[in-house]
Amino acid sequence: MSSFEDATHTLTLSEDGSYTAYSKEYDEHYHSTKDGALSESLYKHIIPAYRLTQEKDELYILDICYGLGFNTLATLLYYKQYAPEKKLFIYSPELDASLVKSLTNFNYPQEFAVLREIITAISKDGIYKDENITIEVFLGDARAYVRRFHNRFDIVYQDAFSPSTNPLLWTQEYFCDIKNALREDGIITTYSTALKTRLALYNNGFLLYLNKGENFRNATLASRKPLAGYEIVNMEHKIKCNPDVEPLRDC
Repeated sequence: MSSFEDATHTLTLSEDGSYTAYSKEYDEHYHSTKDGALSESLYKHIIPAYRLTQEKDELYILDICYGLGFNTLATLLYYKQYAPEKKLFIYSPELDASLVKSLTNFNYPQEFAVLREIITAISKDGIYKDENITIEVFLGDARAYVRRFHNRFDIVYQDAFSPSTNPLLWTQEYFCDIKNALREDGIITTYSTALKTRLALYNNGFLLYLNKGENFRNATLASRKPLAGYEIVNMEHKIKCNPDVEPLRDC
């Protein structure tokens, strides 16, 4: 048994060969075991966000939630390879402090071996900084954390546990806070294609796009500005066909 495993988490090998974890508290895996932990981070979040923000010299990224750290760590790997000069500022809330502390023992993909110093610093102190990278992991409530920021982020990785198990991070009011934290040309990436999720975004003025490819199941991109190279989701048609569907609400 891995030293990572405890009373609330167990390791699971996903189909791309990388490990994820199963949360007994939320009764969910942290990643799609079919798409694969590393593949899901890359294809549903990092790669589309990279394509849409290539022209920027520095990026402010909000990673909801830190979890096992795959989105943050895969971002570092990808930019190290394709844009090593770019400055990255990554901010990530995480409610489970004991999880973050345990990640020095997680069975990460071999590709993450070059990030061992960063993994250790985040697990120990919640902060890592060097010439081009700033990472802050906030241990606490994500809703309160998001409200600290205004017009700050270029990218939001919306990767919380599913709406059925963690609904407060998928409501219309929550996405209003996300909109306020985003820059005008900011984008949101998420694995969710649920109409309730898309409605919560749409009602906040976001355009919705389909993120699809051979290596993963369909996902969603959202932005207040048109996005080139992606198929727009016809929300008016979906609403007309599903008139009884409502977005999640805080109440």
